[in-house]
Amino acid sequence: MLGLRVTYGGDVKADASAAFPKMQNQTAILSAAEARFKSSLFEMRQLVQADLFDSEIASARELHKNKFYRAAGAVAGVVLEKHLAQVCSDHNIKIAKKNPGIGDFNEALKAAGTIDVPQWRHISMLGDIRNICDHNKQKEPTEAQVTDLIDGTDKVLKTIA
Repeated sequence: MLGLRVTYGGDVKADASAAFPKMQNQTAILSAAEARFKSSLFEMRQLVQADLFDSEIASARELHKNKFYRAAGAVAGVVLEKHLAQVCSDHNIKIAKKNPGIGDFNEALKAAGTIDVPQWRHISMLGDIRNICDHNKQKEPTEAQVTDLIDGTDKVLKTIA
């Protein structure tokens, strides 16, 4: 590769053309290793995030069991929002809004064809319940609403990726 040449009896035995295929093989090996490394990091990140979300859903269930419905719904809503943000990121779906919420992610996923209309409606309903838990202080969320939010979020975590 550096212009070296091996000759024997006036015949060229080895030059850059002998090294070039071996160099191409080494380059291909390094490229494959880099892709596998990135894939492994992605898989590890997904596993850690899934474990964290499962833990947060368990916390929401415990709050719900102890009749802290607003807090349980708030925790489940945060998990749902984080998951939808991650799904958008994984699918390279850009969100124009500076601080997007469940509705923004939901609309973007539907527009991109990542989710279908029934999934979109389900997530919209979950977002409405989350808003009752987080914003509407005049109306308390019901036990059934928070149960739906927690169970629905758990379902979204397992079915939309």
